[in-house]
Amino acid sequence: MKVPNMIYGTAWKKEKTALFVEQALLSGFKGIDTACQPKHYQENLVGQGLLKAFEKGVKKEEIYLQTKFTPIDGQDRNNMPYLLNDSLEVQIEKSFEISKKNLKTDFIDSYILHSPIFPGSKLLKAWEVMSSFCENTEVGQLGISNCYDLDVLKYLYEKVEIKPSILQNRFFAQTSYDKQLRQWCTERGIIYESFWSLTANPHILASTVVNKLSLKYKRSEALIFYKYLNQRKIIPLNGTTSLEHMKDDLKIAEFSLEDNELEKIDKLLE
Repeated sequence: MKVPNMIYGTAWKKEKTALFVEQALLSGFKGIDTACQPKHYQENLVGQGLLKAFEKGVKKEEIYLQTKFTPIDGQDRNNMPYLLNDSLEVQIEKSFEISKKNLKTDFIDSYILHSPIFPGSKLLKAWEVMSSFCENTEVGQLGISNCYDLDVLKYLYEKVEIKPSILQNRFFAQTSYDKQLRQWCTERGIIYESFWSLTANPHILASTVVNKLSLKYKRSEALIFYKYLNQRKIIPLNGTTSLEHMKDDLKIAEFSLEDNELEKIDKLLE
């Protein structure tokens, strides 16, 4: 399935997760991102929100579904989808089965490793298990998140048969906005997804450049930046809890920024 131009992110929605997922889908979002990580996601409530939206006319086959395996270091050890002494292979298998149960599906469009695992041998072992889900037609494609070291991504790409199709990273100045990583991904057809796109960049949203574009196009500063990301081959995660913003942000396909306008925003990222 083609990855939508914007994906609804479900982290930190807590007990309102089902409501927000339902609202996002009914507003027109075609993609949902979650994780089997109770510390930050209520994946079971994502599944409830999906069902409610399907009951109200959203077509299941049109929704892109993406979830993650979160290694131990990213889990609350008192509330994990697997046991502390499980082998890595069993951890992944248990997490995947729980994700399918939570999301009430037998097929996940994208399954993502929530963060790199070290040493490299363990990373490859994890990827081998994840690859078996693709081979069993339970997963469409694989990806990795929170990977900011190009050498790690290159190592993974070169060593595995089923290549990563997605890199999902925080989009912020501390990593120079992953410019090298994004270029490398573009050259290999790897989709780059951004999260914290707004939260980490208030200076860009408040800039004169974005403000003027907002006035020109009669769109919010947030939508201007989301559109910039799209035109730079980036798919943003959008975690808004505002129904108004959900509807507004989905107007991303209704306009385009000019080349010189994109270049002005480029300079804000230098």
